[in-house]
Amino acid sequence: MDAYGNIDAYWRAANYLSVGQIYLMDNPLLTEPLSPEHVKPRLLGHWGTTPGLNFCFAHLNRIIRERGQDMIYIAGPGHGGPAAVAHAWLEGTYTERYPHVTQDAEGMRRLFRQFSFPGGIPSHVAPETPGSIHEGGELGYALSHAYGAAFDNPSLVVACVVGDGEAETGPLATGWHSNKFLNRDTDGVVLPILHLNGYKIANPAVLARIPEDELVKLFEGYGYRPHIVAGQEPAEMHELMAETLDTVFEQMADRGPLPMIILRTPKGWTGPREVDGLPVEGTWRAHQVPLTDVRNRPDRLEALEEWMRSYRPEELFDVDGRPVEIITRTVPDGPLRMSASPHANGGELLRPLVLPDFRDYAVEVKAPASASSEPTRVLGAFLRDVIAANPANFRLLGPDETASNRLSAVFEATDKEWEAALLPTDENLGPRGRVMEVLSEHQCQGWLEGYLLTGRHGLFNCYEAFIHIVDAMFNQHAKWLESSRKIPWRRPVASLNYLLSSHVWRQDHNGFSHQDPGFLDVVLNKKAEVVRVYLPPDANTLLSVADHCLRSRDYVNVVVAGKQPVLDLMSMDEAVVHCTRGLGILEWASTDAGAEPDVVLGCAGDVPTLETLAAAALLREHLPELRIRVINVVDLMRLQPASEHPHGMSDAEFDALFTTDKPIIFNFHGYPWLIHRLTYRRTGHDNLHVRGYKEEGTTTTPFDMAMLNDIDRFHLVMDVIDRVPGLGGRTAHLRQRMADARLRARAYTREFGEDPAEIRDWTWPY
Repeated sequence: MDAYGNIDAYWRAANYLSVGQIYLMDNPLLTEPLSPEHVKPRLLGHWGTTPGLNFCFAHLNRIIRERGQDMIYIAGPGHGGPAAVAHAWLEGTYTERYPHVTQDAEGMRRLFRQFSFPGGIPSHVAPETPGSIHEGGELGYALSHAYGAAFDNPSLVVACVVGDGEAETGPLATGWHSNKFLNRDTDGVVLPILHLNGYKIANPAVLARIPEDELVKLFEGYGYRPHIVAGQEPAEMHELMAETLDTVFEQMADRGPLPMIILRTPKGWTGPREVDGLPVEGTWRAHQVPLTDVRNRPDRLEALEEWMRSYRPEELFDVDGRPVEIITRTVPDGPLRMSASPHANGGELLRPLVLPDFRDYAVEVKAPASASSEPTRVLGAFLRDVIAANPANFRLLGPDETASNRLSAVFEATDKEWEAALLPTDENLGPRGRVMEVLSEHQCQGWLEGYLLTGRHGLFNCYEAFIHIVDAMFNQHAKWLESSRKIPWRRPVASLNYLLSSHVWRQDHNGFSHQDPGFLDVVLNKKAEVVRVYLPPDANTLLSVADHCLRSRDYVNVVVAGKQPVLDLMSMDEAVVHCTRGLGILEWASTDAGAEPDVVLGCAGDVPTLETLAAAALLREHLPELRIRVINVVDLMRLQPASEHPHGMSDAEFDALFTTDKPIIFNFHGYPWLIHRLTYRRTGHDNLHVRGYKEEGTTTTPFDMAMLNDIDRFHLVMDVIDRVPGLGGRTAHLRQRMADARLRARAYTREFGEDPAEIRDWTWPY
C-alpha cells in the first residue's frame, strides 16, 4: 500500500458510512444485492460537503497521531453530519457513548438506520454527535466558535472547516478578524480550512469564482498565510494535503501570520458523476441526495449499489463489519481522538469560578428609596475582582460597550485583548486582556459560545436594543443546551449570561432606534428548563442576581439592569432574600397591612418600579383609605405556573399574592403582552392590566419617555382610579389633577429640556 494508503482507506470507509447513513436501513455491508426494502423510504441528509469533511478528518488524524496534538474540529458545513458521525464510529467513540451502536455489522446497521430517521439522530453535526460543539445548522459562526474554543487553551488546535456558502455570511466574514484577538502565548491556534466545492444549494459560491491570486491576496490581507490544496484525483490530493499540513503545523510554531488552507474539491466528490444524463459531481445537484426515488427505480438502485461498492467495503471492514487494521491504526489514542476530546464536552474540564463575596460590594441603604446608585457601575467593581481571581477561565465580552455600560472598573484589573497595532493614544488595550470587544454582536456571542462549550465562563454585556442582532444565535445555543441536557454523557457547562443595559427607558440621547426590550419575548420562546430572565430593580439586587448567574450551569440567563442612577430599595440582606424568592411584597411601600388589598401594583424593571413606587406614594397621599399592595418581580419566570417552569409559582401562592378578584396594575419593563402570556392561566388574569413599552419613543427626557408609553406615576394613579370599583365618581377631581400633572411635566420638558426637579429628584417620602 502506498504512503497514504491508510489515510485513503479511512477516507473511503468514512465516505461509505456516510452514504449508508443517507440511504440504507438494512444490508449495511452489501452482503447481498441491494433491494428496495434495504433503502429508507425517505431520503434525507446532505452528501455534497460530506466527502470533503471526511478528507479533512482523515488527514488531521495523521497529524494528531504523529505529533500527539490536542485537536478538535468545527464543522462549519453542518449539513456534513454523516461525516462527523462516521468519523466518531470509526474512532470507536460512538460505540463508547452509545453502546448499542456496536462497531460491527449490526452496529453499522443501527448507525445507518438512525440517521435522519424517526426516533434517531438529526442530520446536522448535532449535540448527539461526539466531538462536536458546533451544529452548523445556521451558517456563519464557525470561525467565531473556533476562536472562542482556542482562547485560554494554549495546547489546543481548533481545525475549523468553513463552507464556501457559509463564507458569504456577514458574521463569518467578520470572523476572519478574530486573529487580531488571539494571543500566541496564552491561547491555542485556529486552523481555518476554507472548503471551496463550488456551489451552495442551487447557486455558485462567490469565493469559489474569485481568481486564485485575488483569493490569496484577500486572506493575506486578513492576516493569514494561505495554502492551496486543489484537485480531484485522490492520490495527488492525499499527497498535497499531507505535505501542506506538515508545512502548516511547522508554521504554527513560528511567530508569523497564522496559516490557513484553501481546499478546492468537487462538490459531492466520489459520488455519482451523472444522473439521467445530467452532471452531478462538481455541481449544485450533489448538494443533498444525488440519487432520488431509489426504491421505485431499478436503475437508481443499481447506481446506488455501484456507488457504494466503489469504496471497496470488503477492504475496509471484516466479515463481522469491524474496521480493519489499516483503518484502526490511523485512529489517535484515547482523548486525542477528536470525537473523544474533553474540549468538545466542556463540562468535563469545567472548574467553578473563584467568586468574591458579592455582599462586600453592597450599597449601604439607610432607608428604602432615599438615595441612588448606578447598578452597573456597582457591578463593575464585582466583575473586576471576578476577573482578577480567574485569570484564565473567565472573559467579559461586549461590542465596544463595556465603558458605556459603566463597567469600567474592570479595567483596573485587565486590559481589552488586542493583538493588532497600538497607538500612544490608546487606552486599556493590550495583549492578554480579559475583556473582549469588537463591534459585532455576532462575534461576541460566537466567541463566548465557543468559550463556554469548551469548559470556561463568561458574561456578554450589550445594549438592550441591539442584542436582537444575535436572536438567531441565541436560538441555536438554547436548542443546543435543550438537546444536551437530554444526553447523559454531555456534562453541564457554564451558563450563557447576558447583561443588557443602556435599556429602553433611558435612551436620553439615542432615541427611538435604541429602544427595544423585545429580546425577552424571544428568550421566553425557549424551553423552560433552559432560560431565565431577571430584572433586578437596584444595585444590591443586581449583585445578588449576578452572583447566582455566574454560578449556574446549562442555562441562558438574561439580566436587564440600567446604568443610570436608580433608587436603592433594599439592603443587601433584604436583596438576597428578595432575589431568592424571585418576587415579593414591598411592605414599606404597601398600605394593606396584611389585609385584603383594594388594588395590587405590580412592577418589574428599575424604571417601572420607580414609577410604581411614586404612584403608590401619590395614592397614599390622596387616597389614604385605599389599601395598596406593591409587588416587585425580579425573576420573571416566577409569574408562570409551576407546571410550566421550574421557578413558577403554584396557583395558591400566586393567588395569595395577587388575589383572585382585585384589580392588578402591572408596570413592566418590556412589551405588555409578555406578562399576559406568562399569566394567562391564572385565576385573576381578567383583572390584570399591564403597562409597558408600546413603541412610543424619541430623544427626550426619562420621564417624558415614561409618559409616552403610559408607565408614568400619574397615569398609574389614573389606572387605579379607573379600575378600583367605587373610586371613579368620587375621585374625578384627583384623576383630572393627574392628567394635568402629565401636561405640566411635558410642557416643562419642552421649555427647559429636562424633567421637573420634583420628578427628577424624587425619593420615597414616608
